Amino acid sequence: MTEFLLKNDNRGDSVTPLKRIFHPVVLAILLSAMAAAPAAGQDKIVLVGSGSNVPLYLYEAWTHEFNQENATLQVKYLPLGTAESIKQISHGVGDFGDGEVPLSDEQMHAAGTGLISLPAVLVGIVPVYNLPGNPELNFSGELLGEMYLGSVKNWQDPRIAKLNPGLALPNLPVKIIHRSPGKGSNYIFTDFLSKTNAQFRIQVGKSPSPRWPLGADAERGQDMVQMVTETPGAIGYVEADFAKIGGIGYGRVQNLSGRFVTATPATIAAACAARLHSIPEDFRVDMTDAPGADSYPLTSFSWIYVPRSGDSPDRRKALRDFLNWSLDDGQRIAAKIGYAPLPDSIAAKARAVVSSLQ
Repeated sequence: MTEFLLKNDNRGDSVTPLKRIFHPVVLAILLSAMAAAPAAGQDKIVLVGSGSNVPLYLYEAWTHEFNQENATLQVKYLPLGTAESIKQISHGVGDFGDGEVPLSDEQMHAAGTGLISLPAVLVGIVPVYNLPGNPELNFSGELLGEMYLGSVKNWQDPRIAKLNPGLALPNLPVKIIHRSPGKGSNYIFTDFLSKTNAQFRIQVGKSPSPRWPLGADAERGQDMVQMVTETPGAIGYVEADFAKIGGIGYGRVQNLSGRFVTATPATIAAACAARLHSIPEDFRVDMTDAPGADSYPLTSFSWIYVPRSGDSPDRRKALRDFLNWSLDDGQRIAAKIGYAPLPDSIAAKARAVVSSLQ
């Protein structure tokens, strides 16, 4: 495990000082993982990944099941956020990352530090809110953009009423809550709003770290659910499973066909199916606002980020074993706990890439 934490990154530099990269709490977690490994000479390997909070419940299920099945190979997952995950794995820290932001050409092809991305699972971001009676509301990207720009200030605004005819809306101010910088859910949400609201595209744009004109920050998905739950009139956005597990209502979103669609494994899978023939070999595809009557418009891959090459053959083999498991048994677990698993054809292509990793 020392090799994982303190290693030369093969770029001609000296060992990267940990204090430049890690928050002290993160370092403590990683050191505890190192301490959990057996003494030198034994065969146990502990893989450590840092990644997005969006698929947290999936990784909790994956690591629980995988670690029970494998006595000599264990996996730990630290939900640090997408941007931080890319930073860590790009510095050669950790075995894999995860997030909802597609890698740039520079991140993929940087000399000595290039990464590849593999799809892990499909995710859907949903609008969540706190209104009396928990009505199921309809939203469009245009409306959500106006709300997050601050031009829709009250829940009785005619622009909300127009999409929800016959519904008695409360006289409550709209309280905006968004995720903190560096989050994959920010990227998915702002990507969709930038496609559907021209003013939002100009003022905020697509980013994992948007410059929001107003609102309060929620660091994690759990924090988003709690803050919305405790704030009458609040609106936020979170991965669908956080909303379900948190017991908070979430709305339907208008798709490219004009239908208001609820996020379910079937509608999230429909969005992927609509883009299936345009998914490139590197899996970098934009799935928001996909065509199709049943497509949920705030859909994305959550990607696994993996270095193109590694120092230790044993660790790379262990990583291949975990990745292949995640693309096979892991997809069945994903479906079982309410996620939309990868299409079989995409999982097969990803396993082919894994087999080529050295």
